Amino acid sequence: MTNSRTKAMLFLLLFRILLFTVCVISYTPDDNFAVNCGSSGNSPFLVGRSWTGDIDSEQFSPIKFPNSNDSSVSAEAPFKTTPYNTARVSRSKISYLFPLKTHGQKFIRLYFYPFSYDLNFLRSDSFFSVRVGSHTLLKDFNASVTADEAGKETILQEYCVNIHDPGEGLMITFTPNGSHPNAYAFVNGIEVVSMPAFLYYTDQENQLAGMMLDGGIQQYPVQNSRALETMYRANVGGSQIPPDKDTGMYRYWDQDNDYLARERAHSISAGFNLHLVYRDDQNYFAPDEVYRTARNYGMNETSKFNVTWEFEVDSEFFYMVRLHFCEFDEQIEKAGDRVFQIFINDVLVEPVADVMLWTQSQRNVPVHRDYAASMQGKGSLKKLNLSIKLQPHPTARSSYRDVLLNGIEILKISDYNDNLGGPNPDPPPSPPLTSSKSSKNGNKAKVISIIVGATSGFIVLSLIVLLIFRRFIRAPVKEGSSWWGQKSVDSSNKNKPRGSSSLPSDLCRYFSIDEIRAATSNFDDIFIVGVGGFGNVYKGYIDDGTVPVAIKRLKPGSQQGLREFQTEIEMLSQLRHNHLVPLIGFCNDGNEMILVYEFMARGTLRDHIYDSDNPPLSWKQRLAMCLGAARGLHYLHTGANRNIIHRDVKSTNILIDEKWVAKVSDFGLSKIGPTGLSKSHISTVVKGSMGYLDPEYYKRQRLTEKSDVYSFGVVLLEVLCGRPPLIRNVEKQKLSLVEWVRKCHHEGVIHQTVDPFLVESITPVCLKAFSDMALKCLAEDGNERPSMNDVVWGLEFALQLQEGTEEVGLLDHEGNIEGKSEERAPIRKTTNVEERESKVGFTSSDESKGSRLTSSSSEDQSLVSGLIFSELGHPSVR
Repeated sequence: MTNSRTKAMLFLLLFRILLFTVCVISYTPDDNFAVNCGSSGNSPFLVGRSWTGDIDSEQFSPIKFPNSNDSSVSAEAPFKTTPYNTARVSRSKISYLFPLKTHGQKFIRLYFYPFSYDLNFLRSDSFFSVRVGSHTLLKDFNASVTADEAGKETILQEYCVNIHDPGEGLMITFTPNGSHPNAYAFVNGIEVVSMPAFLYYTDQENQLAGMMLDGGIQQYPVQNSRALETMYRANVGGSQIPPDKDTGMYRYWDQDNDYLARERAHSISAGFNLHLVYRDDQNYFAPDEVYRTARNYGMNETSKFNVTWEFEVDSEFFYMVRLHFCEFDEQIEKAGDRVFQIFINDVLVEPVADVMLWTQSQRNVPVHRDYAASMQGKGSLKKLNLSIKLQPHPTARSSYRDVLLNGIEILKISDYNDNLGGPNPDPPPSPPLTSSKSSKNGNKAKVISIIVGATSGFIVLSLIVLLIFRRFIRAPVKEGSSWWGQKSVDSSNKNKPRGSSSLPSDLCRYFSIDEIRAATSNFDDIFIVGVGGFGNVYKGYIDDGTVPVAIKRLKPGSQQGLREFQTEIEMLSQLRHNHLVPLIGFCNDGNEMILVYEFMARGTLRDHIYDSDNPPLSWKQRLAMCLGAARGLHYLHTGANRNIIHRDVKSTNILIDEKWVAKVSDFGLSKIGPTGLSKSHISTVVKGSMGYLDPEYYKRQRLTEKSDVYSFGVVLLEVLCGRPPLIRNVEKQKLSLVEWVRKCHHEGVIHQTVDPFLVESITPVCLKAFSDMALKCLAEDGNERPSMNDVVWGLEFALQLQEGTEEVGLLDHEGNIEGKSEERAPIRKTTNVEERESKVGFTSSDESKGSRLTSSSSEDQSLVSGLIFSELGHPSVR
């Protein structure tokens, strides 16, 4: 009896192990090389496989170049672990050639143990570069300084490269620095391992596979021509994962503890009994152990905590940030139960993060999201901190105020010179030379410095006391206080901001931080009307609480957005137009950067077309909104002292005031247009919003006024069709709004694209005029696009056609068509809201479910979420 029970238990255990093994996705590389440099034969097993020595090896002996002054030698080290126990050392250039079976992406791992291998190869003289084809992996690399700075004995560098022709093999070349005396190159071990297709590189056939840069305003694909360097790979909330546990790729996963800047999240584990479910299209991205542990706050946390990781990286590079997720908590049952936000370098990159939404409400399904982070233009520092922050969504009605993250990967992307080599850390300062004479001189210098310092300090202290006394005597008595605080200064206030004296306080009103705090009741959360990657937008009241304003506050102390802050002030302080959002003033007090605008009570144009609970605008109202925005853009292009290119025209940057007047907002990305007859464009880094970006500008980095025209053409299609520019979860032909409308227009079925809410009011003649104008704005060649003046004329004409229909009595008082004239008959009749929703691929809000989140709306928000200057009067995150 006992034996039979034991056998049954063993069988059950074996069955569970077998079931788990079958469920694990593994990967077998085509090319898999591990070379123990400076050794002979095969070395003991490490990370799941044996290492082959390069001494007298037919396959891996280093290639020595002609005219070399000194041949390479092998050396031993006191390190016990393969491959660090031996090294290949050389004062001249050497290469390793790896024969490949297949083309595609490969991992390259280089192992270094800085050590004085003998008197001829001192540890401090290891100074060299490493290249693979056109890629520079390491440039003037000083191994000893790098190891000392990191506090490590050994260094492991991992890279990804793409090989087009496997017949040529993969050659890795080590070159000592010729300008450094006694410089030599060395390497202890080399790995070359095939990667799965598109593990980190972008699939060129997938239009939306690229990462989103700067909070979703630009698509950033990882081209095959670039090399990548792994900077960090962390198992969040779990233990280290050794290379042999990363099936077939041999990647090392570190713990995340050392990188936590704010540890308010708990480490949670699902245990090894968790049965992971992989989608049919899921490739191998990370070991199962990554998805079995995570960090969160604990359920039903009500405090507004966040958890932040910080990683030190090289400046002047772009980085891929990959975040891994797997929802395994049984209390999470559906999309909307756990909704949070993701910030990278304080930029909102994921306004609505919902793992269950990404997995179609399935638990235990691994997913990942990729984001691009730019560390360029941050000053002269060699190293910078790349931050990743997760916090609960401030407005979503989710069941749990919580976050979730399972894994982090950060990879550096080679620059335009195909270089990955960052600067070496600064070497430690040499100890000063001492002597009796220098000691005496030093003592004298100390005495003199003490005397001078004491005298100077007394003088400075006296001046400070005098200034304080004078200010106290002259300070006026403050009157007229109310619960809003002290009375605001009027527009004649000429106090200069402390943060930047160059800002034009003489052109617009300057607010002190005390006035801003009074207007927002000390930044009380109840006044928040919008949330962006750079901070919050508050509804405030100035002038004794009589004037409502929108107050946009950049995160205190942040340098992100400083340029946009200054641009917005410099642009808007000199512009006045009925269809531009007025800038009332700003605050640059200390570390605060705050903008104060006229409050736009009705939010954005997009709020009244789709993806909100607001009743959709009528067709005539939409025409009026488009016409107003077009007039504002026309003023920018021709009416100001200098022509201005907005560079971020989109439906969320067109705001509506209390009287339903449309106004263009957000000038943080604006540029002064080309000057002089000889210049037709300005060359600048591509910025804008995904889905609205002019393809000619994106490809050539040539910005013109016609770039705004293209973006406005996309807005016109949004207004007509009632859907976002991009939707992922629909059939391929409808993914891009522009391409879908072009196709339907070409086939003569443009009426099929019209928002069903409009089909009973828009007439064929108006539809033709409007759609023709919109598609002209979207011409591939910028020279073929109309000017904004022509666009204004075209919209006025379309509006006249619509109003002409009303004048002849074909529309009733609600805007519906009466009569059955063929020329003015409705293009199609429908009142079925569900038909509209199925056409564009997303559903309306359901109050009873406690969540407004939908599949496509969240996808679209991640695609087109804007920068700091995109939240005025908008009550939800975009």
